[in-house]
Amino acid sequence: MLLFYTVPMYIESVPNRNSPPAILLRHCFRQNGKVLKRTLANLSHWHPARVEALRRALRGDFDHLACPRPTTGLVFGLLFALKQLAGALGLSAALGKTRLAKLALFLVLARVAHQGSRLSAVRWAANHAVAEVLGLDPFDEDDLYAALDDLAARQEKIEQALYRSYVQRRGSPPTLFLYDITSSYLEGQHNAFGNFGYSRDGKRGKLQIVIGLLTDHAGEPLAVRVFAGNTGDPVTVVDQIQILQNQFGVQELVFVGDRGMVKSKGKQALQQAGLHYISALTDPQIRRLLSEGTLQMGLFSEAVCEVEADGVRYLLRRNEAEAARVQHRLEDKLRKLRDKVEQRNERVRNSPRCQPEAGPRNLQTWVARHKLTGQVDLRLEGRTVVLERNQAAIERALELAGCYVVVTDVSPQQLDGQAVHDNYVKLQKVERDFRQMKTGLLEVRPVWVRKESRTRGHVFCCMLALKITREMERRLQARFGTTDTDPHATTLADALAVLSRLCLLDYAIGENQTLTRLPNPDARQQEILDALGVALPEK
Repeated sequence: MLLFYTVPMYIESVPNRNSPPAILLRHCFRQNGKVLKRTLANLSHWHPARVEALRRALRGDFDHLACPRPTTGLVFGLLFALKQLAGALGLSAALGKTRLAKLALFLVLARVAHQGSRLSAVRWAANHAVAEVLGLDPFDEDDLYAALDDLAARQEKIEQALYRSYVQRRGSPPTLFLYDITSSYLEGQHNAFGNFGYSRDGKRGKLQIVIGLLTDHAGEPLAVRVFAGNTGDPVTVVDQIQILQNQFGVQELVFVGDRGMVKSKGKQALQQAGLHYISALTDPQIRRLLSEGTLQMGLFSEAVCEVEADGVRYLLRRNEAEAARVQHRLEDKLRKLRDKVEQRNERVRNSPRCQPEAGPRNLQTWVARHKLTGQVDLRLEGRTVVLERNQAAIERALELAGCYVVVTDVSPQQLDGQAVHDNYVKLQKVERDFRQMKTGLLEVRPVWVRKESRTRGHVFCCMLALKITREMERRLQARFGTTDTDPHATTLADALAVLSRLCLLDYAIGENQTLTRLPNPDARQQEILDALGVALPEK
């Protein structure tokens, strides 16, 4: 059992030159704003076991023997473990020690463990040891909104501090940065960044915001930015370059962005800044190079093939598994379309009052939605819809199935072809983190705020929570492995649930006094704490 309050008397061992140390019973008190101590007795002549028994008695280890059965108190283990991880990443130091900084830290930790709105976070805090772990007095949702404003105002300074901590932990600054953007739709109509644009969520008719995430080569988040919902992908690249140069002081690096993102404007901005890029070509760009003769279809294979032209390197590869999936999806669409045509014709035959012109219109809409336009032909012959496949168009659509081209201006001396290809593939880690930020554990949406500063603060809070979850996952996987190799491996969700069971115990002493104690963790809790490198406090 661990005591959770400070006693006025304690035992201290004082060195005594060449003699055995003096064992003193002392008392701590405050006088005129200063903490003083007074020696009450010299216990040097006591047996060590007797001294240890008194030490434990003063600490309160035996108080529970005279207490009634305890009641379950606040949840302690979860918030404490998350705070320790935040400290290890330098997050606590970067946020600062003010009350707003502590509230911001609470928002980040609550985003990992709870998600939800600021109001729900206040309700969640009522069941967790927020005061004991973070030193926070009671707060409400208005305090948390103020913390979001403070996060947004200090975002650049916090990112700089975290970057310095990152370089110190890793030993050197990164030379390769990954960047990707996504959109997140809004339920309301009054967000400062809300606008209509290309929705990656497939939510038509909803306002959205655009989020750009910058990470290192392993996917650890370094910076995040929020843009208006109608902002194009290439426009955001310049903003990220400014972050790298102005905030992080990076002078030489390789910028990795998805296809369609690092276009002409982005490449010009990178070249002007003296930076390099790794990206990929879109299908129209690949077809143009094929028609010009710069690339040949025969170069696409499972092995990476490199072509250099006009100072640019092209890395060609064909993923056979992906090609098979593309072909299977296309055949599945065509089969469903054939079934719909047959069902429509059967319905018209059995119902003379059906209007034959309505069927083709509905089927054409379905064809356009599933991107089969040009690959099939639908025509009405009498009352019957006839479906014909355009085999040449289908073969052309499947020509580049599984084929992709990575493009870079990095010299072969700096990165060989396979390394360029592998670094581009790492961009999938950023896409996975985006999915986790948007709909998974961290739940960026729904966005419960309207103001510009609070939207930035909310997204930044989610990015900081993502840093903690990635570190937590890394430590858990190092100890327990992954579910890919062991279906019973401990996941992040498992660890959060287990630590949520570690609660304080409250003992009623007398009428108006309560003794709060932290119990020893059970075997499962201790196993997870050890994996995370977290040690519970002794007091």
